[in-house]
Amino acid sequence: MDNKTLFARLGLIATVLTLCVVILGAYVRLSHAGLGCPDWPGCYGHLGVPKSEQEVLMANALYPERPVESHKAWKEMIHRYFAGILGLLVFTLAFVAWRNRRDPQQAVKLPLFLSALIIFQALLGMWTVTIKLKPVIVMLHLMGGMATLSLLWWITLRHMNLFPLLRAGRQVGRLKKLVFVGLLIVIFQIMLGGWTSANYAALHCTDFPTCQGQWWPQTDFGEAFTFWHGIGPDYEGGVMSNTARVTVHFMHRLGALITFLYLGTLGLMLLLGRFGKNLQPMGVTLLGILLLQVSLGIANVLLSLPLGVAVAHNGVGALLLLTLVTLNHLVFEPRRT
Repeated sequence: MDNKTLFARLGLIATVLTLCVVILGAYVRLSHAGLGCPDWPGCYGHLGVPKSEQEVLMANALYPERPVESHKAWKEMIHRYFAGILGLLVFTLAFVAWRNRRDPQQAVKLPLFLSALIIFQALLGMWTVTIKLKPVIVMLHLMGGMATLSLLWWITLRHMNLFPLLRAGRQVGRLKKLVFVGLLIVIFQIMLGGWTSANYAALHCTDFPTCQGQWWPQTDFGEAFTFWHGIGPDYEGGVMSNTARVTVHFMHRLGALITFLYLGTLGLMLLLGRFGKNLQPMGVTLLGILLLQVSLGIANVLLSLPLGVAVAHNGVGALLLLTLVTLNHLVFEPRRT
């Protein structure tokens, strides 16, 4: 197997693994296991979860404020194991890219940047635990995972030729602007979703389409979007007032509406062949994922955030992001990155 083939296959494997890590991270967060291990990178000073009675007693003595809950600790550690394997895979990808750097078609800067991003992600993972689920850290950790996923998929698309590029033209030039704006909207909406989840605001509007029986509930944007509250408090369960959390939730809903209208219009344009028949399958994909994501969001509200639905909402959000990355890949000329 030559270096180019190895690089492409490693990129695809890393992309799939990153998607698994993102979904696992959502599962850990939504099952309230983010502090299942109060230290990092180990768990109560062990490489795994304390098992024997003596180990548990010692762990509880070290962290009396957070006694061992094995089911939560294992969720956190499994997520860390997967993230560790992903890190090694990304470093391998960067090594192969560097070895093959004389090939004009080989991406070099992006794999090296991904290695730095993985290190920063590890630091964010550590701070998530040691600063006790501080919302801005939790949100940045989520966005770092989504950025890693997107960039790995971009690299894979560029090196495996999974989707043919479109020929330049007036229609393609217009589509470039539309899909790039769509990507920015999805990124911003994922940030709003991460902020909602990190502040435990997902259930502060329990009715739909209204929020607390109102079309525009009482809001407090000052508190809702204050990103730094100091270091020290335990943020598990959230520290914002009810009004601030309603504001966060409501803004995520407004963002969802904008996302639905924009991407829905874009998907219909693709489906109807406005940019060529070869993009109609992408229109079907975009509309299908968009409708599924909106349905999961509504189900989260009406069913009081069941764990499976909430995790699926995060996973489908990642797939929506990958769909927009794919569309951008189709219309932008490749460059050596």
